[in-house]
Amino acid sequence: MSELKLFSPLRAGEIELKNRIVLAPLTRNRARAEDDAPYEIHADYYGQRASAGLLVTEASQISPQGKGYAWTPGIYSDAQIEGWKKVTDAVHAKGGKIVIQLWHVGRISHPVLQPDGASPVAPSAIAAQSKSFDGEQFVDTPQPRALELREIPAIVEDYRKATANAMKAGFDGVEVHAANGYLIDQFLRDSANKREDAYGGSIENRTRFLKEVMDAVTSEIGAGKVGVRISPFSAANDISDSDPMALFGKVVDLLDGYGLAYLHVVEGQTGGPRDLPEGASLAKLYDRFFGPIMGNNGYDRQMAVNAVADGKVDLVAFGRPFISNPDLVERLKADAPLNEWDQSTFYGGGREGYTDYPTLAEVEPA
Repeated sequence: MSELKLFSPLRAGEIELKNRIVLAPLTRNRARAEDDAPYEIHADYYGQRASAGLLVTEASQISPQGKGYAWTPGIYSDAQIEGWKKVTDAVHAKGGKIVIQLWHVGRISHPVLQPDGASPVAPSAIAAQSKSFDGEQFVDTPQPRALELREIPAIVEDYRKATANAMKAGFDGVEVHAANGYLIDQFLRDSANKREDAYGGSIENRTRFLKEVMDAVTSEIGAGKVGVRISPFSAANDISDSDPMALFGKVVDLLDGYGLAYLHVVEGQTGGPRDLPEGASLAKLYDRFFGPIMGNNGYDRQMAVNAVADGKVDLVAFGRPFISNPDLVERLKADAPLNEWDQSTFYGGGREGYTDYPTLAEVEPA
């Protein structure tokens, strides 16, 4: 049956996947407060979901400067590497594959979250009409400081170091977060990037930072262990561009040249409608990428079955359904009912709403 293709194996670059269902990267704000390290509950949470073909971790900052929300994990310290090692061991013990999403938030931060209370950094000193979470409340993101030209190579190096740290922690690869209005996306979009140097102006210049990050990451571990997430038509975190089709056509061409494990695409608005602006076409972008494509945004079972069967995408990432259904793969196979999620426990806290959702076997009578 064609619908079984969703549950069939796939080789994504150098990563062998047992099915085409992916745990999407989901910020849950549960890292240890004192050092932004994952710990035992993270190992349990990801281990519970190891039946997915691939797990993509919550976004994890590549440096203290890259942090934009309280209690998000990092991948730059020994304690964080050790915490993530528990996670990868738990996933691998259950036959799963897992990559870490590498994150620098850029302007989507607040001085209270930055080293020494510094201003967040960005391509240009343009504030986003957005919010950050400081540990007590959501706060407006302030005007950032424009990065000086001499500072950019050090951030690129932070991506390379984070990639090396990911390998020390036992990950199967990394996903570069170039979506949702964070630092790389800020460099790409002409609403946030008004630079007049080699990183601003033309599309070639605005994609330069992404290219340098990709060069650094792929040179460290090889392109076959690297994926990238983009959100071509999303306005998340107050981001936009005057010509997204032209911009992301060039972005996809650039990324295709590496021979990546996969391209992860937010289809429509992040966590919102799948509608696209006039003139936009995901199909035209997908035609320019010759590796596996991961679709993401509001998929249900039938949408996923159809999209993979029809060859529109090769992988489907599920977010909120995976929060409340640790055995989502089994439920999708059986076309079984799904647990409802509790949005009040999405962010922060401990095991409640994190590792205590029941599996199908636990809710159905024997």
